[in-house]
Amino acid sequence: MGQEKNEKRVSENEARAYAKNIRVSPQKLNLVAQMIRGQKVEKAMIDLEFSRKRVAQDVRKALNSAIANAENNHGLDVDRLIVAEATVGKSLVMRRFRARARGRAAGIEKFFSNLTIVVREKDA
Repeated sequence: MGQEKNEKRVSENEARAYAKNIRVSPQKLNLVAQMIRGQKVEKAMIDLEFSRKRVAQDVRKALNSAIANAENNHGLDVDRLIVAEATVGKSLVMRRFRARARGRAAGIEKFFSNLTIVVREKDA
């Protein structure tokens, strides 16, 4: 009885980090994620460090977490890691309103996003 064992979601040479409920729209977050896709982790960290986008700091935290997972949980070499995937998804939406003229109201939507970063050890 009981639940069957789940299959691993990442392969042997991969590690993943998942950041939930980042307070920025998925469209804006995807611009930063697009900047680091396919790069070596060293270059991606430098690009995020000097990016002028506010959300770059949250992406950098998630990338640091993925690197730490690769090193500690999977025993991968940090110097050979690349950012294999950086996917962005929608999360919840806070709905607010702003009072307008003549007793009317205008809706305001505040979007949240999810970010998944997968780092892969590149073959030598």
